[in-house]
Amino acid sequence: MPDVQALDKETVNSLDDYLDAMSKVVFQSGMSWKVVDAKWDGIREAFRGFQVEAVAAMSEHDLEELATDTRVIRNRKKLAAIVHNAQTMIRLDSEHGGFKAYLNSQPDFESQVKDIRKQFKFVGDTGCYVFLYVVGEEVPPHEEWMCSRQG
Repeated sequence: MPDVQALDKETVNSLDDYLDAMSKVVFQSGMSWKVVDAKWDGIREAFRGFQVEAVAAMSEHDLEELATDTRVIRNRKKLAAIVHNAQTMIRLDSEHGGFKAYLNSQPDFESQVKDIRKQFKFVGDTGCYVFLYVVGEEVPPHEEWMCSRQG
C-alpha cells in the first residue's frame, strides 16, 4: 500500500466519480498499485468512463469481451465486481437521497467500513480506507488506523 497521504484526493461531483475511485481500489486489491496506475486510462476507457448507468447495464457478453481486452486487468471476478458495485451505488444513491448521504449514514468510521464491505465486492478494510480517503470522507489518521488493525 502506498503512503496514503501521497494519494490525491479526488473531486467528487457525481456517482461516476465515486465508481471510478472505488473501481481503482477493486483493481488494486492484491496487485501492484503501479501496474494499476499504468493501466488506469485504458481501464477507464474500457469501462465507458465509469459512467455508472452504462457500467451497471453491462451484460455477461460485455464482461466476456472485457475479459479478453488487454487494456484492463483481466480478472473476471474483479470485472464482474465493478458491474455489481455500479448497480449497488445506484441503489444506495436512490435509497439515501445521494451516495454521500449513504456514506454518512453510519455512526462512525468502523461502522462505515463494515457496511461498505457488506454492500460492495472486492473492497476490504484497506480498500475502504483508501476509497473513503480519496473521495474526501473523514478517516482516522493512517498510522493510528494501521495500529488498530494490528491489535
